[in-house]
Amino acid sequence: MHHRISLLGCPIDALTLSETMAEVERIITSRKPSQHCPVNASVLVWLQQDNRLLDVIGQSAIVNADGQALIWASRLLGMPLPERVTGPDLMENLVGLAALKNYRVYFLGAMEEVVQQMIDVFKDRYSGLQVAGYHHGYFLPGEEQHIVDSIRNSQADMLFVALSTPQKDYFINSHLNEMRVPFCMGVGGTFDVLAGKVKRAPMWMQQAGLEWFHRFLQEPHRMWKRYLVTNTVFLWLVFRAYILHKFSKR
Repeated sequence: MHHRISLLGCPIDALTLSETMAEVERIITSRKPSQHCPVNASVLVWLQQDNRLLDVIGQSAIVNADGQALIWASRLLGMPLPERVTGPDLMENLVGLAALKNYRVYFLGAMEEVVQQMIDVFKDRYSGLQVAGYHHGYFLPGEEQHIVDSIRNSQADMLFVALSTPQKDYFINSHLNEMRVPFCMGVGGTFDVLAGKVKRAPMWMQQAGLEWFHRFLQEPHRMWKRYLVTNTVFLWLVFRAYILHKFSKR
């Protein structure tokens, strides 16, 4: 059983990318429907006012630190996480694993042309990939049950859900047992990245914890307020936790 810490009240597993991959294989072998949640600084801030999302994350089989800021915060607070495991990195590795192991994969989310383009990219890269099915993410509430039925009937081994936070997490949690997919992962905007629609930050920016700034540069008018507020609140939460951590040692 892997080690799970509590960072700013959020459970996070102390797992590397390779260890996470091994956990996913174990889950698929067990056939027990399980949820994966990637957590970043924005999610930690969101959790301060969303107990439902916190419950969903707490029930998840795997919770990865998807952001360098969380790694720094964990070290500062004396509970170091080994490395960040980003959604795009994990998803791409898992799709490669699926092609190797003949796992069936279902993709849900993003615009129709984006999910189709991403699947084309994957099929070019992994010739043995079995796509169990796919559906765009712009469906009405009345269509949700039809999509759940489609996922279940596809007999998928992996499900990737590219809806926004916390909709992706709620969707998986609400339908987990009904869909009967062993491994279900919410991936946010990852389809756009893997389809090539959104350019990912250079590695040096990723390692410096500046992916958010790269995203801001691409869409400054839409993202400036979100990142200004989120990053400020996150820094305050970490500072407060650090002060409490220091005083508790006295």
